[in-house]
Amino acid sequence: MKRSREKAASELFAALYPRLAGWCRRLVDDDETAHEIASEAFTRLWARWTAVAEPRGFLYVTAANLVRDHWRKLERERRAVRRATTEAAVAPHAEQTDPSVRLLVQALPERLRVPILLHYYADMPIREVAVLTGRKEGTVKADLHAARELLRAHLRRSVDHTL
Repeated sequence: MKRSREKAASELFAALYPRLAGWCRRLVDDDETAHEIASEAFTRLWARWTAVAEPRGFLYVTAANLVRDHWRKLERERRAVRRATTEAAVAPHAEQTDPSVRLLVQALPERLRVPILLHYYADMPIREVAVLTGRKEGTVKADLHAARELLRAHLRRSVDHTL
């Protein structure tokens, strides 16, 4: 029994790790951090192996949460650096005009951020996003639309400020 469990986990790792790590890499823009997040997601899956019905979904949702934690840590570090330098006094609104899509996605409420990450960054169909998030497909579609509108409005403001 234990041997088949290890074989199944090994096959799952071989099949999903490269894509999961690549997805994380696009989100965190750092190879080492991406591999740490993907590895941690697999470690957490392994700890709950017998209780997880959908391993792929568990991995992506766990990785999305770990990416969010990473982004929060980076933001805390950025704020600390800004407080410690005079740059904050000179240009306190510099980050607000940064049109980086990753920063904008990071700023979305979690209700909108998770579907965006799963659908657009992990290439999951809306049906699968609905199952993983426990929402109806129509709700996921509405959340994706609301997130796109927020991103579009923020990008438009950012472009207007830079002209």
